Amino acid sequence: MANDPNSNDTLQTLIPTKNKPALLSYYFGIFGLIPLLGLPLTIAAIVTGAMGLKKFKENPTPGAKGHALAGLILGIAQLTIFTLLIIWRLTASN
Repeated sequence: MANDPNSNDTLQTLIPTKNKPALLSYYFGIFGLIPLLGLPLTIAAIVTGAMGLKKFKENPTPGAKGHALAGLILGIAQLTIFTLLIIWRLTASN
């Protein structure tokens, strides 16, 4: 099984170690859900997601596009929610 050429592709699909920005984007997006860590990790998820997609276009590797998109989508969604919550809090009457 160790010599199976598809085994590396299967592992790369789950954990795309050949595209570090895509992998980091995914993790930043997930851990950005943790309160107080959210905003910095959300911004990092967006930046690394864009970098991961760029790297994927230059050198397609299995799983990298999905991880980069997941991190990018999570980052954008979280940033939108954080922005709306801040606006709501600033405009809420006491």
